[in-house]
Amino acid sequence: MTVTMQNFGQKFISGAFEEIYDACDISFQQLVTLEQFSEMGQQYNEGIESYEVYVQNEFLGMRQTVWLCNQKQRAIFVAFQGDSIVSIYLKPLLTYPTTDKVYTKNKYRLPFNDDWFVFWGGTNEFVNYHYAYETQRYAYDFVKVESDQTFTDTPNNNENYYAFGAEVVAPFSGTVITVVDGFQDNVPGEMDAENPGGNYIVIAHPNDEYSFLAHFKEGSICVKEGDVVKEGQLLGQCGNSGNSSEAHIHYHVMDGVDFETATSIRIQFKGNIDPLQGDTVKPIKGPDKTEELFDKADNAFTITD
Repeated sequence: MTVTMQNFGQKFISGAFEEIYDACDISFQQLVTLEQFSEMGQQYNEGIESYEVYVQNEFLGMRQTVWLCNQKQRAIFVAFQGDSIVSIYLKPLLTYPTTDKVYTKNKYRLPFNDDWFVFWGGTNEFVNYHYAYETQRYAYDFVKVESDQTFTDTPNNNENYYAFGAEVVAPFSGTVITVVDGFQDNVPGEMDAENPGGNYIVIAHPNDEYSFLAHFKEGSICVKEGDVVKEGQLLGQCGNSGNSSEAHIHYHVMDGVDFETATSIRIQFKGNIDPLQGDTVKPIKGPDKTEELFDKADNAFTITD
């Protein structure tokens, strides 16, 4: 039998490491020898009875599965491209079930006007690398995709990326309290780790919630600090500034003004959508419920409660 996305977990727990290794592409085999892979797999399987599928999706031409052990403590991430395994990632499953259940009080729309692809998003670090960090645990990175690609022609120029220059809009009404602009857009593949947000905006909303939108195109932000914005109002254009390797929108909601110290809150989206890596999403537009939310605020539990 060949190793497939459907039987990988059974192959791994049964110790068929040579068969799995033979299914891996050459770049993987150049990093790890069969002996190393077999030893690692045997150690990882100690005390485990079985693996079951935890998350499965298709992602820019790859098929990805996260297998979770019967004790729900160890996970295996495996990615297939065609019939070959291109990535295997063994790691304990990190979860935060308490904060996973705490949603924003406001209901937000997505910060764009058309279809975008969820590059990172979800409540585990296999589908959302932000999840390991409290300050951005429930953040999303959105890109634009056509034919399983985020760019056309060559990946060297920002202008070739479908997301570059696309409109970014306010996800909810509020007051703009921070605007940072003036950082150059990175050459694709390079990042500015010293200025992680790049060009970014922070918007204050009712219920002490704050939207953080990052990586705007240099010079494109069209609001200023103190402006009152309405849901769906244009804020600027998607860029590739800050700690970004290609044009995308980073968006999360937090409980304070400073994105480096405030705690990320899981976003309650309009239409009760729950975007996950691999999804294509588009906004649900509707009237602003700010006044209604203010009326209900006194009767709602706070995050601290």
